[in-house]
Amino acid sequence: MKIVGLSGSKVGSKTRTAMDYTMKALHEQYPHVETILLDLADFDIQFSDGRNYLEYEGDTGYVVQTIMEADAIIIATPIFQASIPATLKNIFDLLPEKAFRDKVASILVTAGSAKHYLIVEQQLKPILSYMKAQIVQTYVFIEEKDFYRKEIMNDDVLFRIDRLVEDTVVLTETYTKIREEEEAKYGF
Repeated sequence: MKIVGLSGSKVGSKTRTAMDYTMKALHEQYPHVETILLDLADFDIQFSDGRNYLEYEGDTGYVVQTIMEADAIIIATPIFQASIPATLKNIFDLLPEKAFRDKVASILVTAGSAKHYLIVEQQLKPILSYMKAQIVQTYVFIEEKDFYRKEIMNDDVLFRIDRLVEDTVVLTETYTKIREEEEAKYGF
């Protein structure tokens, strides 16, 4: 099983901090799972121009191919101006329409206000659903007040991150098993 953590912003530290906690929990709870962290701040990503994702080279090609090879994706995003950042939307635009078919997607959100919780429901989940992801229904929403000096200080948030990791792995294993059983029925 291969799980990709996608930190979907080029600016700020809270989303990366939350993703670091998530990847650490994933390593501790499931050491057998192959993981890769893609922090968009570390890459020079081209804007989508409609090409097939396999035609992109460099950082762009690496990021989209890594996502396409994953069994599950944990997407971490801040909320800026009541929306997901353009860097994350660009990743979705670079990928094919059904890029997340047979993949599990879970969500981690950092926001300055509790009022932004609907962004996940009204923007991010519809995009993931359109791209055919199996979405972990509960997501982790972390507010500004939960951070102090680049650390998460709220134990409830840490518990919810652990649960998100567990739900992601269990759902991925479950869907993989179901797909394998269905494919085995055909006998070829």
